[in-house]
Amino acid sequence: MFSNQLETTNKHLKKLATTASLALAIFLTIIKTFGVLYTGSLSVLSSMIDSLADIFASLITFFAVHISSRPADKEHRYGHGKAEAISALIQSAFICGSGFFIIYDAVIRFLSPRTIPQSWIGIIIMIISLILTICLIIFQHYVAKRTKSQAIIADALHYYVDVITNFGIIFSLFIVHQWNIFWIDTITAIIVSAYLIFNAYKLATDAISLLMDKELDDSIREHVTKIALSSDHIMGIHDLRSRNMGDKYIFELHLELDGNLALAQAHQYTNNVEKSIKQAYPGAQIIIHQDPSGTSEPKLDKEIKI
Repeated sequence: MFSNQLETTNKHLKKLATTASLALAIFLTIIKTFGVLYTGSLSVLSSMIDSLADIFASLITFFAVHISSRPADKEHRYGHGKAEAISALIQSAFICGSGFFIIYDAVIRFLSPRTIPQSWIGIIIMIISLILTICLIIFQHYVAKRTKSQAIIADALHYYVDVITNFGIIFSLFIVHQWNIFWIDTITAIIVSAYLIFNAYKLATDAISLLMDKELDDSIREHVTKIALSSDHIMGIHDLRSRNMGDKYIFELHLELDGNLALAQAHQYTNNVEKSIKQAYPGAQIIIHQDPSGTSEPKLDKEIKI
């Protein structure tokens, strides 16, 4: 009962976070477009394109979260959690493309410098953008911590980048406004774009790792092993495999038990281990195979070391 309530709450939080992200992206795109038209600032343009990318990314995240929230079915017995990793991968491609576009525009701007009239309008717009983005990130971090959602984590990471870039843009516009050093705007746009491309690479790497079923962190694997070995009547553990399905962890392991135990007893001891792991990792799916202790058989642990 508690597990079902937790899952329902997490689904609601993820949908709320994606809706808030989409709404903010639309609002910021509108006000930044207004800022670009009045100032002609390339750094504000880079931020506006980034917000436009956010709309696209947030839409993808919204649908990915909706799909990943579906329960397991006949054709997807592990659930639909990896839809969030696909979402993160698409986001990274879009962010990377936007970054290269801005760098290209910056090179053109270097060859044909332009003035930036009414730079104070850009400063006000970017300050509003900064405050709203920080508020969203705080909420997204809360949701990501509760749900472990890959899509929400990816979205929060992108908005975290926005905070850093917004500070840089505000600083550059202030310099332009005070001393008319217009080339600083172009330099800022290039730095922002390079940072976007770097984070897009990191985001894509994490998404690919999830899609390729990369093992979970050693700290998690060691914790699961410790839980199993600390349970009563467990004499050993081997062939532990783990993966992240986007919305939950999956653990597969072999437990070593006394070969003389009755089947019902062995089943009870195994259930105790399963319950303990689920207490540490709510929502996790756990597959356990029971082996008589001391049995000699091929083991995955040895094959991998070879």
